[in-house]
Amino acid sequence: MPHISGEFNVKMAVEAMSAVAADSGIGRMSLDKQYHGALDASGSGEMLAYMDRELGSGAYVAMERVQGTLEGRRGSFLLYHTGTMERGAPGLKVAVVPDSGRDELSGLGGTLQIRIEGGKHYYDFDYTLGPAVA
Repeated sequence: MPHISGEFNVKMAVEAMSAVAADSGIGRMSLDKQYHGALDASGSGEMLAYMDRELGSGAYVAMERVQGTLEGRRGSFLLYHTGTMERGAPGLKVAVVPDSGRDELSGLGGTLQIRIEGGKHYYDFDYTLGPAVA
C-alpha cells in the first residue's frame, strides 16, 4: 500500500446555519485546503460540529472534494471526516468515499491521518489504486 506524507494549509469560515442547527448548538463551517507534496491538490468542503467547551467533548463530520494530482495522476475524489473529542481525548477518521475517484484516480481507496506539529498541518495518506470504476 503506497504511503505519502506532506503539508497542507486550511482555511475555515463560519457559514449560515439552518434553524435546526442553530437551536441545537451545531455549527457549520466551510473548508478550503491546499495540499502540498505527492498530493498536490485543493480541497473544499463543509463541516458540521458541536463542542461542549466546559467538558471538552464534541464531534464533527465533514465532506471534502479533493482535486489535483496524486503522485502524478490527475483527478478528484471525496474524503469523509468523522472526529470526536471525549473530555479532551481526540479521535479522528478521514477516508476516501468508496467509488468517488474520478479520471486517473478512479478506483482510489484509503485513509488519511492529520497531524498538527508546531502549528503546521500535515497529512499521512495510505492509499490503494484499484481497477478503474466503469
